[in-house]
Amino acid sequence: MTKKQKLSAEEQALFRSLMTGTRRLSQDTIIHKPQRKKIGEVPQKRLLSEQRDASHYFSDEFQPLLPEEGAVRYVRSDVSHYELKKLRRGDYTPEIFLDLHGLTQKQAKEELGALIAACRREHIFCASVMHGHGKHVLKQQTPLWLAQHPLVMAFHQAPKLFGGDAALLVLIEVEEWLPPELP
Repeated sequence: MTKKQKLSAEEQALFRSLMTGTRRLSQDTIIHKPQRKKIGEVPQKRLLSEQRDASHYFSDEFQPLLPEEGAVRYVRSDVSHYELKKLRRGDYTPEIFLDLHGLTQKQAKEELGALIAACRREHIFCASVMHGHGKHVLKQQTPLWLAQHPLVMAFHQAPKLFGGDAALLVLIEVEEWLPPELP
């Protein structure tokens, strides 16, 4: 019997006789909404602490060995060079942007530290750092600072779409995020 066919009068009478003494149930299905952690405001003290922790790696005295010719690039020794190639081609799209225009070197270091901390906290893998051209101070220093940080996996001069030679695409090491298990 298909759903479109109606029951005959005889079948309906048989059903009613079998159901005598029963009562109709009311719909009592409860739909539980998934419990989600509220991503509220992070306390200011925690933000400052994360920023300080992330920016203490940046030194002006240490000069990491970066390639002299070609685009500005770096890949950590334990990371595949294929990641650098994907950055160069623009396979990664940055999820967060940091603009360092008009900042002092000290402010730029603090902002880079805050960016790395925010990427870790929000599980953001790819970021764009726009240092601009200017007097070439931040353009020269930013790659040197980023190469010193242990959570920076790789960076490459951004494709034209994301700022060209006035910006860097940075891959940040983030912890694997697993949704909380339901009880």
